[in-house]
Amino acid sequence: MTEKTAELMESILYEVKRVVVGQDRFLERVLVALLAEGHLLVEGVPGLAKTLTVKTLARTVGGSFKRIQFTPDLVPADLVGTRIFNQKSGEFGTSLGPVFANLLLADEINRAPAKVQSALLEVMQEHQVTIAGETHRVPAPFVVMATQNPIETEGTYPLPEAQVDRFMMKVLVDYPSEEEEFVIAERVTGAPVSVATVADTAQLQALQTQCRAVYVDPSLMQYAVKLVSATRRPGKYGLPELEKYLTYGASPRATIGLIEGAKALALLRGRPYALPEDMVDLVPDVLRHRLVPSYEALAEGLSSDDLVQRVMKKIAVPDKPLAHPQATATA
Repeated sequence: MTEKTAELMESILYEVKRVVVGQDRFLERVLVALLAEGHLLVEGVPGLAKTLTVKTLARTVGGSFKRIQFTPDLVPADLVGTRIFNQKSGEFGTSLGPVFANLLLADEINRAPAKVQSALLEVMQEHQVTIAGETHRVPAPFVVMATQNPIETEGTYPLPEAQVDRFMMKVLVDYPSEEEEFVIAERVTGAPVSVATVADTAQLQALQTQCRAVYVDPSLMQYAVKLVSATRRPGKYGLPELEKYLTYGASPRATIGLIEGAKALALLRGRPYALPEDMVDLVPDVLRHRLVPSYEALAEGLSSDDLVQRVMKKIAVPDKPLAHPQATATA
């Protein structure tokens, strides 16, 4: 079963990589979010294939894709839908909004006012929308990828820290290398590449179910708990110097995100059990947006990533277990 899963994920990656050049880490995080049923917050300058990646992935897995360009004049109904009067029938009908898709790209989410942000975050949490007293479920699987542009701050509405916590991971996307940019130019200016559909939404839901069954050793869970706890009470873990730099630490959602993310990454790597390196790889992405640095940290030029690295250096990574129940059972 694990071999078939690995082959399917490899086929999905192969099709996406036929279109998207580079951005391996970003693409891997998108797949982790998809398998773990989490949502992704992406920060990067324009033109780094964020939209193209999600759109291509949706085609590959046979899911629906919608993109919303957030602007200051949006209202919640533009996202979730509204009631419309039909003059022919003389009755009101429901027009569902663009949030009803398997993969939703919320472009420049920080350009929308608080009401619109709250409407999207409610759908992310509840997987449903209520319009005029009627509840409508969004299609499954449902993953939101929201982007933020770090260049401009004028006319933006930064997401409140409490709402950012609803995103499983925050991924930073950087510029491509010269070699990658050369290949990008070749592909974009050449003949268009058609992407094959190698899976469907039913298979994707089966993968999500399989992901939840991936074995995580208790020592690895304890490692996640210690990491997150150290961001709240650093003095207890031998990091008293960090107390003045942290206003608030990570919530329990971070612990859950680390464990579920490690499961998804293990499945992507063809294993029915998670290893320490699976979780270690995801720690910065899961924690960076959940820490609230103090004014002292900002004054000294310390970012959330810097604080996360200090915590990771202090909390020892558990040894690889000698035996995995799942590995033994499938041997």
